Amino acid sequence: MSKLEALHGRIETRDARIGVIGLGYVGLPLAVELGRAGFNVTGFDVDTRKVRALGEGRSYIGDVPSSEVASLVAKGRFHATADFDELANVDVINICVPTPLRKTRDPDVSYIASAVEEIRRHLREGQLIILGSTTYPGTTHEFVIPMLEDAGLVIGKDFSLAFAPERIDPANTKFKVKNVPKVVGGETALCTKLACAVFDTVFEQTVPVSSTQAAEMVKLLENTFRAINIGLANEIALMCEKLGLDVWEVIDAAATKPYGFMKFTPGPGLGGHCIPVDPAYLSWKMKSLNFPARFIELATEVNSAMPEHVVDRVAHMLNDDRLAVNGSRLLVLGVAYKAGVDDMRESPALDVIALLRARGADVQYHDPFVAECEIGGEMMKSVDLTDDVLSSSDLVVIVTDHPGVDYERIVRVGPRVFDTRNATRGVRHDREKITKL
Repeated sequence: MSKLEALHGRIETRDARIGVIGLGYVGLPLAVELGRAGFNVTGFDVDTRKVRALGEGRSYIGDVPSSEVASLVAKGRFHATADFDELANVDVINICVPTPLRKTRDPDVSYIASAVEEIRRHLREGQLIILGSTTYPGTTHEFVIPMLEDAGLVIGKDFSLAFAPERIDPANTKFKVKNVPKVVGGETALCTKLACAVFDTVFEQTVPVSSTQAAEMVKLLENTFRAINIGLANEIALMCEKLGLDVWEVIDAAATKPYGFMKFTPGPGLGGHCIPVDPAYLSWKMKSLNFPARFIELATEVNSAMPEHVVDRVAHMLNDDRLAVNGSRLLVLGVAYKAGVDDMRESPALDVIALLRARGADVQYHDPFVAECEIGGEMMKSVDLTDDVLSSSDLVVIVTDHPGVDYERIVRVGPRVFDTRNATRGVRHDREKITKL
């Protein structure tokens, strides 16, 4: 029996040692679930502050309670380290590192390259490597394998490699790690079998596909589907504005159809790591094959223009009150990219605030999840949502519809409200003060 075949049995008995590289919003939840499944898990991260916090049993991810981390640490089932030499001691290595876009909107796989280089330095016979970072089709086969085989070992014979994309939705209370099916594509049948065996211990369902390229494409399809449909919802919002219609009423009514319609809503733009980024990965890959990704490019154009549209609407509202943007006091509610999280990556609120300030507006923000942030090289701090802050503002702009915010009070105390998220749908009084996207 080969060492790879023996690994399957060690996975089933939980004797295999698991490593997770990258302890962010994807890697840490996975590491915790693997620890809860009975494995001894080592988490790797270059950020020593994260390593120190986890060693003390403290979580910095909202979806991962500190009590769970502390429990696993106390039981010896999880420990975090910045020492990548420990990779030699684990049997299964999950790569969960960021994959951003460069300013030129081409894929930045430098984090993957750094992780794979560390693995290559410590690669030994019998190990399984699983890439979970979102990337373009062909990354695992064309980019990762050559780097690993440079260590002198052979894929499928000496070590295994698979791609299993993350499907994390921060702050989603219904769909957590375990109850979202896990797609798995290996370089060989044994690679797929071993990776599925690992994830079968955590996920309620694993979905094997024929190759790493297919698994990579699955992830990009999922988020491209969302980006394109959000782009359609944004364009419908622009149409409804021209027609004098309430886009939220139209969408809610359309959503009553029990078949053939899936509800997507408009907003001030796209945010987060996945939806604004993943379609660009696919578009970039297809350009290399001389194939224009027309739907992606059009949706990107529509979605990217929404922050500017929001600012134009703000200018028109101020003009109706005989005010100019220049010198107006504006209060932006929410700088995180979505409700219920502190993540500001690609948040449209940052663009909205920067554009308003470029026009001379005096902008403050309130966000119960983000105490401070940097916009245009300047640090801003969240202001308390006092009656004085509300009443002294010329306009309140809701960009992120965080839970727990008293929108009824905001409308009652504030002057006028521009609601880009339909957060005020439950407000019953003073509705004449509300303008919606």
